[in-house]
Parts: sequence; structure tokens; C-alpha cells
Amino acid sequence: MKIGVYVGSFNPPHKGHIKIANHLIENKYVDKILIIPTNNYWNKTNLIDLNHRINMLNIFKNENIIINNTLNNLEYTYQIIRELKKDNNEYSLILGADNITNFDKWKNYKELLNLELLIINRNNIDIKEHLDKINKKDKYKIINIKNIDISSTYIRENLNKKDILNIIDKRVLDYIKKEKLYS
Repeated sequence: MKIGVYVGSFNPPHKGHIKIANHLIENKYVDKILIIPTNNYWNKTNLIDLNHRINMLNIFKNENIIINNTLNNLEYTYQIIRELKKDNNEYSLILGADNITNFDKWKNYKELLNLELLIINRNNIDIKEHLDKINKKDKYKIINIKNIDISSTYIRENLNKKDILNIIDKRVLDYIKKEKLYS
């Protein structure tokens, strides 16, 4: 089985995140997506409690989208991959193009280069230039998906705008309001 590993803060999860997961499954890049929200290891501002982010992500859980709540204690992506690779599945790492620009600064990034990288094209970044910089010549795919350039920061700052439901699921918005998050 081929599993896409999608690590991030998901603060909050939005329609772009879920569109990426569904696109990768529907277009057979992977069989399943494993979403792993991270704890706050880098003192991100406005990062709400991990349990709230897991609860919001669980809204999208199904047989092909799995929300992991056991590997969140691992600080670095390479640690997560090491733990996952103890089984017999094949893993691909899902990255936004904005992550590939500083990929060589990631802890043990060369270990991650052994994985297939599924790079989501966004923000007009020259992905191939950055892949050359890290010497990644194979085992990657550049994925183009329309209408995914959504900012979680924008969402957090504009929760009361009428058009917010264009970019965030109503169930997530209701959860945010009920729990009084991001206020």
C-alpha cells in the first residue's frame, strides 16, 4: 500500500488541505493519506492546542484519510518517517512548494530524499530549481491543483467575514466558534 504522509500544523485545517488529500487519492498518487498535525516545537504564534486541531481534522477522516494522533510527539519529519517505515507500506512525503524552498534546512533532510516527494505546486515557485539545489533528480512528482492557495493566517484573522466559507468547511468554522478558538 502506498501512503502519502502529510505533516503540518493545520491551524486550522481548510478546504485547500482536504482538496490536496482528495486529489492525491482520486488521481492514484497514493492509496491513503496519513495526516499528522504537529505539536508546537518552534513557538509558532496563534497555534492552538493539538487536540483541537486533531478534532477539526477528524471531521474529514474516512477510510482513505487517516488522522494520526500518535506521532505528534516527534519533533522532526524524519523521526515520523523512521517510525512509519517499521511496517511494510510505501510512503510518499507530501510537501507544498513553499516547503521545498528551504528543504535543505530540515533536520536530516537527506534521509527524507529517499522517499518519493509529492510536491504541491503553489505560489509560482520554481520547484525544479530547488530540487536541483538539494540534488533530487528522481522520485518526485509536481502536482498542480487549482484553488488551493489558502492561508490559515488569513482564516484566523477573518473568521467573521461572510466569504470565509469559501475556504473553510462550515463544520470546522462551527467548531472554532463553539470552542472560542483564535480569539
